[in-house]
Amino acid sequence: MKHQNGKRKLNVKPAHRKALVRNQAIHFIKNGVLQSTKTRVKEIQSFVEKIVTIARRGYDFNTIRRVKQILPYDQDAVVKLIKEIAPKYVDRPGGYTRVISLGQRPSDTAKIARLEWV
Repeated sequence: MKHQNGKRKLNVKPAHRKALVRNQAIHFIKNGVLQSTKTRVKEIQSFVEKIVTIARRGYDFNTIRRVKQILPYDQDAVVKLIKEIAPKYVDRPGGYTRVISLGQRPSDTAKIARLEWV
């Protein structure tokens, strides 16, 4: 049974996983697209959608503080998320990103997917 197992482990230790997800999310926010293995992309998708839901409130002190707490590494990504990306999704109730499957990687046959904004 998979009761109360909400996060994917990604085969790394917890601190490494947290840094990995944050860095991938920053890359996705800055570039608008992310290509990686399907499990990583799905984990990044749920992480980013929660951040966008927080950022939709607008450019005020509490929103900036909460997003900086989640993404402390990069101020430019926080500003871009709050000022450019989140205002597009104010009226949308969720589902800000989409996952597109790209088949398998030839070297190790891992499933590859691309994450992009809707």
